[in-house]
Amino acid sequence: MSAKIETIGKFLDELASDAPTPGGGGAAALSGAMGAALVSMVCNLTIGKKNYEAVADDLKKTLQRAESLRVALTKGIDEDVVAFNTLMSAYGLPRGTDEEKTKRIQAIQLALKEATLAPLQTCKVCYEVIELSKEAAEKGNLNVISDAGVAVLAANAGLRSCALNVFINAKSIKDREFAEAQLKEVNALLKKAAVETEAVYETVKNKIDG
Repeated sequence: MSAKIETIGKFLDELASDAPTPGGGGAAALSGAMGAALVSMVCNLTIGKKNYEAVADDLKKTLQRAESLRVALTKGIDEDVVAFNTLMSAYGLPRGTDEEKTKRIQAIQLALKEATLAPLQTCKVCYEVIELSKEAAEKGNLNVISDAGVAVLAANAGLRSCALNVFINAKSIKDREFAEAQLKEVNALLKKAAVETEAVYETVKNKIDG
C-alpha cells in the first residue's frame, strides 16, 4: 500500500471515529479537492494529444487554475478543523462572573462568524471548480470525458455540503445583518451551482452517448 493511500485511509479512519474532527466540513473540502484534481486529470490527458491542439492553450490555463484550487481546498480541510476547535474553545471559556460571561459570549459570536466564513469560502472555491469542470467537459479528451462529469459532481457535493455548515453556524449568530449577508451569498451559489452542474453533467452524458 502506498504512503498516499495510507494517508487517505488514516483520514477516513479519523473521519469515522468518535472524534469531532475531522468532520463534514473537512469531507466537503476533500470532495471539492477531488473535483479539482479530476479537472486537472482531464487537462493533462488532453494537452499534447492529437486532434486537441486547438484547445491546448485554453486547457493549460484551466489546469493551472485547477491545481491552485486543489491546493486551496486541501488547506480547507485543516481550516475547518481550526474553525471548529476555536468555536469549541470559546464555548469552554469560564462563565463564573458577569465579566467572564460577557467575554465568553463575545468569543463565541466571533468564533461563529469565523466558522461561517470558512465553509462559505470553501463553497466559493468549489463553485470555481464547477466552472472549470465545464471547460474540461467541453474541450477535454473524449476518452476521459466521464471524469469531467465526476469532477463537477464532486465539486457540487462539496459546495452543498459546506453550505450546511454555513446554515448551522449562521443560525446562532446574533449579528443578523452579518448572518443574512452570508446566507444570501451561499444560497445564490447553490442556485447557480445546481444549474451549471446539471448542464455539465448533460454535456458529458451526451458526449458519451454520441
